[in-house]
Amino acid sequence: MKEKVLIVKLGYTETIDNRVSSDNISLGDIFRTTAILHLFKKSDVTWLTTKEGAPLLTQNPYIKRILVYDMTTAFQLKAESFDVVVNLEKIPGICALTDSIYAWKRYGFRFDARSGRAEAYEHSYEVIANSEDPDLRRQMKKNWTEVLYEMVGKRWKGQGYVLGYKPKTKEEFDIGFNANVGRRWPNKAWPEKKWHELEKMLGKKYSISYQQSLADIHGYIDWLNSCRLILTNDSLGLHLASALKKKIIALFGPTSENEVYLFDNGRMIKPPKKLECMPCFKTLCEYGTSCMDSIEPGTVCKEIKRMMQK
Repeated sequence: MKEKVLIVKLGYTETIDNRVSSDNISLGDIFRTTAILHLFKKSDVTWLTTKEGAPLLTQNPYIKRILVYDMTTAFQLKAESFDVVVNLEKIPGICALTDSIYAWKRYGFRFDARSGRAEAYEHSYEVIANSEDPDLRRQMKKNWTEVLYEMVGKRWKGQGYVLGYKPKTKEEFDIGFNANVGRRWPNKAWPEKKWHELEKMLGKKYSISYQQSLADIHGYIDWLNSCRLILTNDSLGLHLASALKKKIIALFGPTSENEVYLFDNGRMIKPPKKLECMPCFKTLCEYGTSCMDSIEPGTVCKEIKRMMQK
């Protein structure tokens, strides 16, 4: 009989962040959690997520069942039993739910009945500490996937994301401008004027396409797949482009580039002058002008030309 595993990742919280939002789902955090599926290839995996996150998981070869979180599925899960429960949501109510489900092994986050807070199971203490203390998070040298594997007591060996959906497009454009960011992290965005300045610099040498199909996850993946190189902010598109094995140039400022691993197909660009507040991990810049504004189109243009020659 196969090992029965429940993975809980709704996107209400990010694994290394203490903010909670049920309105602005972190799709990027849901998708990059698929890297953990390599550990459960031979298991019977159920994944509990949100309706927004479900399209990212469809057709995944390592997920037997996708459940969308609501009261009905919560009662159903309370009546089931699992060999392993991996809860990656730091919400007290979700932690209380997963604690009530019968399981032999538990990883991630649990509910503390005395404090009413989300706490850590073994292997996840570091994650709780880093999510609550920006200074600790800035000093973290491990990438996010490495931390994820440690949370379930395993060692990361370079496994990537698992994308089940098969794009229906072929490469049509040289460069894709993945210019938008989710509502959860507006501070990650490179200013709109910079994208247009870069487009002028590149001229007609390369075909360029701006981000498309944001309302449709599968259409969005189709668009990403239609581009040879993706220029992107730190966002869902960065992780999807990595899964599609695209050439990537990623722009970082308020978040840490150390948390993202691009394998051998990417390059990261940061502001030329490191400010004391970087990375601040804040959704909005408290100084009025984001550090992203100091990344110059000329620097990005030079890197694009270099990567397009490979």
